[in-house]
Amino acid sequence: MRGGRPDTLMAVTHGKLTRSTRLSLGAIPFVLLIAAYAVGSHLRRLENPADKLLPPFGKMADAFWEMATVPDKRSGDLLLWSDTALSLGRLGVGIAVAALIAVSLGVLIGFVPRVRASLAPFVAAISLIPPITILPILFIIFGLGELSKVMLIVLGTAPIMTRSLAQAVIDIPREQIIKAETLGAGPWQLVQRVVLPQIWPKLVTAMRLGLVPAWIFLISAEAIASTGGLGYRIFLVRRYLAMDIIIPYVLWITLLAYTLDRLLHAFSRRAFRWAHLEGDSL
Repeated sequence: MRGGRPDTLMAVTHGKLTRSTRLSLGAIPFVLLIAAYAVGSHLRRLENPADKLLPPFGKMADAFWEMATVPDKRSGDLLLWSDTALSLGRLGVGIAVAALIAVSLGVLIGFVPRVRASLAPFVAAISLIPPITILPILFIIFGLGELSKVMLIVLGTAPIMTRSLAQAVIDIPREQIIKAETLGAGPWQLVQRVVLPQIWPKLVTAMRLGLVPAWIFLISAEAIASTGGLGYRIFLVRRYLAMDIIIPYVLWITLLAYTLDRLLHAFSRRAFRWAHLEGDSL
């Protein structure tokens, strides 16, 4: 091709970026979004100084600071931190229980053909049920307390995580199983020495992917039946059109979700270096 186009194409598709370049490029969408919001907020306040839909950054910062540092008059709690602690506690328990179920069932389904034939279709069917639709059933069975919220997270994430781990077990090269059997390994030793070490990174990945629906189910459950939590607070203040609280809370939830995802990713890279390609950053 003329004009050096192959070299240009190679530079675009295979060129390595410096850390500063990656940070700069990654910041562009955020800067554009912030600028668009600032312009939109300014234009709306020019038409209506009392506009609540797009509050200015200063007003949101003041509201967020008050939620974080000023004790509530009725309970005496710092609402931001008490809501965060409640939500993270529910999320953590739900994801932990889902991970335990996923490992147990995933290994059985992936490793034992008879179990796979009997349970795989059932797990696949359960994974297709929108968990939000069974939330009223959970409230009836488990009540309006913590258990129903945790169970919603478990039912919403465990089936997907189970299918992911089961597939990871199935994908283990058959040669490894045969070699271990040749050396005298029994079923439990195969699971312990061959299967589990290879699916731990997959479990972390499944947990990272499960955090997305888990947050959705958590916020939904807290909005419907709760007396505390990030979702509860958002839906409590919406009746007052308190966007200066709602938007910072949404950003706070996003920051928490992103931080949890990055922590899990960093843990996986440190604990299972062999499972990550060079330059892996997702």
